[in-house]
Amino acid sequence: MRMWVLGSGSAGNAIVLEAGDGRVLVDAGFAPRELSRRLRAVGIAPESIESLVLTHEHHDHSRGIAAAARWRWTVHASAGTAAALGGLTEAAVPFEGGATVALRTMSVCSVRVAHDAVEPVAIVATAADSGARIGIAYDVGHVTPTLRTALAELDVLVLESNHDEGWLRAGPYPPSVRARIAGPDGHLSNRAAAALGADCAHKRLTRIVLAHLSQRCNSPRLASDAVCAALSRTAFRGQVLVSAQDTPLAVPPFASGTGQLAFSW
Repeated sequence: MRMWVLGSGSAGNAIVLEAGDGRVLVDAGFAPRELSRRLRAVGIAPESIESLVLTHEHHDHSRGIAAAARWRWTVHASAGTAAALGGLTEAAVPFEGGATVALRTMSVCSVRVAHDAVEPVAIVATAADSGARIGIAYDVGHVTPTLRTALAELDVLVLESNHDEGWLRAGPYPPSVRARIAGPDGHLSNRAAAALGADCAHKRLTRIVLAHLSQRCNSPRLASDAVCAALSRTAFRGQVLVSAQDTPLAVPPFASGTGQLAFSW
């Protein structure tokens, strides 16, 4: 199984998952032309994507939805997300939060999350041929027991590490925006991401990819240091990567975690 993070942050999110000869796009948070450019930059033809799975309706995750019709992708979204996007209701294949969507080369299990959207989900994708598992959890206000359980025993975890709490308090946002970000339906801080990463860590987890970093209230170093410090007290000996907003990140094929703890950005 392979993964490419085409970009992650408040300006757009999109992730390609590949299992066998099938490819699935998780979120389309860039305009179709930019989405095409990023796909081709990592050597992926847009026509090779079979399905688009949306985690929720916010613009930085759904901006490029028109690309689905252009390249004939099947769209899967929770019923609430489809309804929130209006015209998508007829075109999407809806599912209830918590349901599993069976695709050709992988299954995608949805997990309800706390965020200020209609019916947002995290996902856990499992390759049909190898059983490799990847979890994607971003735009999460707080961690529920259901989410923590769903993210156990993964091969790769994409985890939101949105903001440093001190930087957020001293940052440029008005109080109402700061309260939303830090609230129970907002975004995970570096501290919360570190705690969740440590809870999910095990010796076969090969990589944790930090995602959705705030460009105003965080830095790759702060996020990575916080998560690596927590992981150093666990059985995890894989690699911590930090995704960027403007530069795609190619994650190598998933394998058993045997390397020393490291970080990269």
